[in-house]
Amino acid sequence: MGWLTFQYRGEVMCGWHSGAQIHVIGRGSLDARIQNQTLVKPQGGEDTLSLADVDVLQPIQSPGKILGIGLNYAAHAAESTSFARLPDNGVQKWFNKQVTAANGPYGDVHLPKVSDALDYEAELVVVIGKPGRHVPEARAFEIVAGLTCGCDYSVRDWQKASPTMIMGKGFDTHAPFGPAIVPFEDLPDPGALEIRGFVNGELRQKATASEMTFSIAQHIAHLSAAFTLLPGDLIFTGTPAGVGQGFDPPKYLKPGDTVRVEIDGLGHLENRVIAEPETQRIG
Repeated sequence: MGWLTFQYRGEVMCGWHSGAQIHVIGRGSLDARIQNQTLVKPQGGEDTLSLADVDVLQPIQSPGKILGIGLNYAAHAAESTSFARLPDNGVQKWFNKQVTAANGPYGDVHLPKVSDALDYEAELVVVIGKPGRHVPEARAFEIVAGLTCGCDYSVRDWQKASPTMIMGKGFDTHAPFGPAIVPFEDLPDPGALEIRGFVNGELRQKATASEMTFSIAQHIAHLSAAFTLLPGDLIFTGTPAGVGQGFDPPKYLKPGDTVRVEIDGLGHLENRVIAEPETQRIG
């Protein structure tokens, strides 16, 4: 269960997902409610829709900062020595994904025209719900709206070409997230959440959030020491071992492949890889 943005009969709406039903909160996406800090659970008496009758969209249509931590699981760090510089001991390694990378939980993901080294990274994503600067670890979850699923698609050759990873991590469509934003208080033990990543039905990645090298609270404390975290910002919290680059030879994605991310209590996202469309936009 959690907050959803969806389309019903051509109109974008938001609501609270519970089982096979959606309790309608109102018209428009969750964006304004995140920004105004007015996300509330339904009180009963709302109109309801069947989940089967709507198209689920990314929960926030215009996210703010999209931040990702690299090599936050020890086993993934071990498999990454051939394509990534390991962080210094005790130092969090961060990058940003562009806002145009945001994508829905069931949207198509583009294999770029300029690369055939597209990789997947199943991840737990934190959605910020309140502004925070210099937030101590003990109070980190006070600024969290909830958690959701995500996949940090990475273009490995472009990632290797820049020490900041900014180019390889920021391609359009390469940050799908959703389907719902689940409040932190509705998850009895967030550390026990299991993240699973599948490619074409084959289980490639599996770990629990407790295996992170740096915890979510540490992420928030570290990031907010440098800049203000704002409602609608997304934090991708790192990926378990089993990415395509970790195989010999690498198992990169190709058009027609399907990537699925499942997280206990948060649902799943599933994206199909397609060739980048032959379009050009200027102005």
